[in-house]
Amino acid sequence: MTEWMDEEAGPIVRPYALTKGRTRAAGETLDLVAMVRATGEPASGVGPEHEAILRASRSPISVADLAVELDLPVGVVRVLLGDLRDHGLLTVTSQVGPRSSERILKEVINGLRAL
Repeated sequence: MTEWMDEEAGPIVRPYALTKGRTRAAGETLDLVAMVRATGEPASGVGPEHEAILRASRSPISVADLAVELDLPVGVVRVLLGDLRDHGLLTVTSQVGPRSSERILKEVINGLRAL
């Protein structure tokens, strides 16, 4: 994969260039803990970033871990994942369950304060 950072100059390729200016993927927003897994091989015309995502997601990996693995902003990764999802090249499994109750959240906050 291409080096995205130059120590003196900073990012070589700006994130908006990787997503063609898009800030959101079409369809449902991908949660940080959603698990993605490649189901196909890159088609002609996909960029090197898409190929890197497919290589990194041969085994299930979370959106957040994928962003760390590729050293890309999570917003960029979400847009690129949306592209791959739209082309049927990966599956997304949501890990979000029922929302925690307010009582449980208050207990967690109180426990953290006690530390």
